[in-house]
Amino acid sequence: LLGIYETGKESLDFIWVVPNASDLIDIEKAPEKVVETLTYQNKTFTKYSFGENVVFQIQKKDHTLFSSSQMLLENLTRSENDFSVNKTLEKLYDSASKEKSASFFLNLKNGNSLFQAGENDLDKINTFASWVGLDFTANQNMANFSGLTMVSDSTYHFINLFDRLKPLPHHTPDYAPLNSKAIVSFTFDDYSTFAQNQNSYLDRISAQDTLFNTIEEVGVVYLKNQKLVILNSYGSESLNEYIRSNTQSTFTYQGTDVAQLGEIDFVEKAFTPLVQNFKARFCANLENAFIFSETKEPIQTLLSSYKGGSTFINSQLHKTSSSTFANESNILFIADKEGLEIIRKEENHIPFIQGFEKTDLKGYTFATQFVADEGFAHANYLISKTDAPSKNNSVSPLFTLELDSDLAIDPQFVKNHRTKRQEVVVQDVDNNLYLISSEGKVLWKKQLEGKVQGKIQQVDIYKNGRLQLAFCTNNQFFIIDRNGDVVLPFNKKFEGGNLNPLAVFDYEGNRDYRFVVTQGKNVFMYNNKAEIVDGFTFKEAESDILNEPKHFRISNKDYLTFKLANNELKILHRVGRERIKLDQKINFSENEVFLYKNKFSTTNKNGQLVQVDTKGNITSTNFNLGQDHGMFATSKTLVFMDDNILSIKGKKVELDLGVYTAPQIFYIYDKIYVSVTDIQNQKIYLFDSQAKSIPNFPVYGNSMMDLIDMDNDRKLELVAKDQENSLIVYKMN
Repeated sequence: LLGIYETGKESLDFIWVVPNASDLIDIEKAPEKVVETLTYQNKTFTKYSFGENVVFQIQKKDHTLFSSSQMLLENLTRSENDFSVNKTLEKLYDSASKEKSASFFLNLKNGNSLFQAGENDLDKINTFASWVGLDFTANQNMANFSGLTMVSDSTYHFINLFDRLKPLPHHTPDYAPLNSKAIVSFTFDDYSTFAQNQNSYLDRISAQDTLFNTIEEVGVVYLKNQKLVILNSYGSESLNEYIRSNTQSTFTYQGTDVAQLGEIDFVEKAFTPLVQNFKARFCANLENAFIFSETKEPIQTLLSSYKGGSTFINSQLHKTSSSTFANESNILFIADKEGLEIIRKEENHIPFIQGFEKTDLKGYTFATQFVADEGFAHANYLISKTDAPSKNNSVSPLFTLELDSDLAIDPQFVKNHRTKRQEVVVQDVDNNLYLISSEGKVLWKKQLEGKVQGKIQQVDIYKNGRLQLAFCTNNQFFIIDRNGDVVLPFNKKFEGGNLNPLAVFDYEGNRDYRFVVTQGKNVFMYNNKAEIVDGFTFKEAESDILNEPKHFRISNKDYLTFKLANNELKILHRVGRERIKLDQKINFSENEVFLYKNKFSTTNKNGQLVQVDTKGNITSTNFNLGQDHGMFATSKTLVFMDDNILSIKGKKVELDLGVYTAPQIFYIYDKIYVSVTDIQNQKIYLFDSQAKSIPNFPVYGNSMMDLIDMDNDRKLELVAKDQENSLIVYKMN
């Protein structure tokens, strides 16, 4: 037996009890010790000194006691009964399993130093119960603590909130988003009994609110920076009526009405201390569950997850814990390492969750379950390596974010050179440019004079590893740093506007950039110092330039392509001289020029694939495409979108009728992904190179998407427009 005692503020001492015949320790063989004999009330102590370390020893019948404190042994000597113990501890000790590796008994009131917690935390830990006794089992991937929590008759504890209440199954995991960091769920089979217990716990006299008579579960869901509260009921009529009368305005998100409420404190007031520090500003109703959030984004994330079938019950965290836990309980808590830190601050009345946030246990599941009984509760704690995900990958919303105004451009990923993670850049119709963190926080907002044209490019203008954003608006060429400040002198303004998207060429991959701005017939090429490149001779085209020019390399030779409004395709040397002269024009479609099988490839308005080789030979292949078809190509992969038919390397997929964007190809971790969006029905599709749908697609979205590994965990994220004024980021698990 090892007893740990708090003998002073943040000072711990121990008593270790071993049988006299035990071979656990042979202190007489210890080298360089100093031995003294002490006497207290006719009892003999032995004091062993090992340099600065001191241990005291005393014999008690058939046992030897060692202690770091002489005072503890003296206190024990003064006791009339050598081994008198707290009656609650005695009950726990008798109930402990003798077959387990170890058993732990903790006095929640006097074990403060063990919790490594602050004063506010301790107040709540102390009131959870009086004692906890847990049996311990473990293997290389898991540690399990199971046992009882006991309460004293003189004090009302947190666990007493569930006295005389039967446990129920938890439905919070059915609604919480798959990527929730933590969930806490409380169940009770009779609200009126819970309300009586609540009054006793809070030491108050309060009339029961019949509004919540049908509520049988209170769930709290923690996302990265936000939380939701879920009230699950067996009958929703009265609460529905109250929500309607308390509604100030409504909006619809993916087919579900969301109410903005006037009275925002009623949930916290009704369910304190289960719900704390929460303002119920928004509410949505799913079946018999009422979902509340403080801002729009978390409730939108939940609705999108629920409709897409990506809920917490399918998460590896839930699957890991459910294999050990009972199906019904009064309290259920599940979190990953990141969620544990959130829970430590928000749900700090639950003992044994303090301190684990400092451990190196990333990739583990932390879970707790309590089942209340008369005067005690069954407790179950689990720390387990999270089960490996199944091959049936999931796609779930990571976060949604509402901007101040409607989106003007499609959101895209950009790299943060400090964290090596990806962030999101987007612009609204008021020309505000936003940089958004991987957790959905707006890092900065910058007012521009016009709309960004095309894709925003990232460059390292100073060749020091720090990345900047380069782009054109209607009448300006900008480079700005990651703080949103203009990198001077890259703030060029062009009278008359009408600029094409910016083209950035890095011929040798050494960051000696060429920035190409095209305006009507005019071509402006700048170097890293924002100076015009004099050696580039193609200053003016014969006709207006369509889109941004593109750079290709074939057999160590550089080719620059310009599409002109007069249907000419200019193919130039890097210094601007004509490299390939074409003897015929191309009736260009809206699609870009790509390099496919070492040929400059695009399509015409007749639905033909037009290709030009390095000798200037032009070939046309009739694919019978409609006038509004879309095209994308890489060196070996050709993709068309024609009406509702997607063709990938010649393999065709018939999609639902709709209005589709042009396709896109992403090449990530040696795998090709092809995406297309149905703008009419707001669906994003994703396929592999064999035209097979990626599992759990399509997902909800309202624009072309961007796809990347956002946080370097080899799991992909995608970003797209959500509602007119919001964006959504999904994670592919």
